[in-house]
Amino acid sequence: MKSNGATENLREQVIDRGLCTNCGACVNLCPYYVTYNDRIVVLDACTLSESGCNDVCPRMPTDFTALNNLLFNQKDLTVEAGAVKAFYVARAADPEVRKNAQHGGTVTALVRLALKEGLIDAAVLSGAEEPLLPAGVAVTDAAAVAKSSKSRFVVTPTVAAFNQLAKDEAGSIGIVATPCQTLALAKMRVSREPRTRKNSEKLRLVIGLFCGWAFSSAELKALLAGKVDMDSIVGMDIPPSQFHSLEVYTTNGTVSISLDEVQKCVRTCCRYCSDMTAEFSDISVGSARLPEGWDEARSWNQVIVRTEAGAKLMDLARSKGVLEFREAPQGNLEKLKKASANKKRTGAENMKTMEMEKKQR
Repeated sequence: MKSNGATENLREQVIDRGLCTNCGACVNLCPYYVTYNDRIVVLDACTLSESGCNDVCPRMPTDFTALNNLLFNQKDLTVEAGAVKAFYVARAADPEVRKNAQHGGTVTALVRLALKEGLIDAAVLSGAEEPLLPAGVAVTDAAAVAKSSKSRFVVTPTVAAFNQLAKDEAGSIGIVATPCQTLALAKMRVSREPRTRKNSEKLRLVIGLFCGWAFSSAELKALLAGKVDMDSIVGMDIPPSQFHSLEVYTTNGTVSISLDEVQKCVRTCCRYCSDMTAEFSDISVGSARLPEGWDEARSWNQVIVRTEAGAKLMDLARSKGVLEFREAPQGNLEKLKKASANKKRTGAENMKTMEMEKKQR
């Protein structure tokens, strides 16, 4: 049951329960929210009983049927991983893009292409505000995309940057987002708040990132202290499960840390997430799995195309020679669907346990 105000309702239902993902969807949408040190802070109580912040939060109740009907062709929908219009293994054709990007550099190549071709006027990406505490940045120059090419597995409140850009005189906007952020952006399209729906009309491209979980910035910093010079970090990666490690790339070399150590740094909210492949995007991109092993796979991406806009961009990337493709190994999509289904099941089970414990208190 809702409390007297929208901000208090979001605090009670999401923030205080450890469900907030720091996606940033409420920030710059409402003046009572800010992001600070890897978390959302409520500055004051709002008297509105219903508002955009409750509508767009990915951890508030969601009409998934309405979103799927609005965004996707129904024949493309799968139970395990959302809409699948096409599936590819691809990478940036430019070796310099691959060298400086995460995995095959597909995301970097697609964003650069969309900007160069005028499909979007600006892209909202993750930028390094300080080590392991990234911030959303708006990029209009394709050459600047490379600065946001590496992952640190720490949440960027990217949707906050989108909200700010959409309020300005920006035209068409693209964004690279995690699964929870793609859901928040989708919910903007059906918000009861007219201004929020209007802002979403500027959103022309959503590239989603596969995501198993993200780290708490403070806890990751504490773990790496003494092991890594924070200012030397240039990227991170999590190889396939058999390696059981987090690789931290620095200007001095690679530091490998056991997942047994880093698991304690995972954000609490990630235990309740049911989306691994960023289902509410135009194109979803993750690391590839290939029979040649990780040394080869780490330079390629798995790509799910979900919408017509996504399909057109991939076709353009092929025709322009921006991406190169290889045949997807047999069974790869089914393995991805299985992993996605497992995350859905685990997230649902954890949420059910939380609700039961709440009732018992």
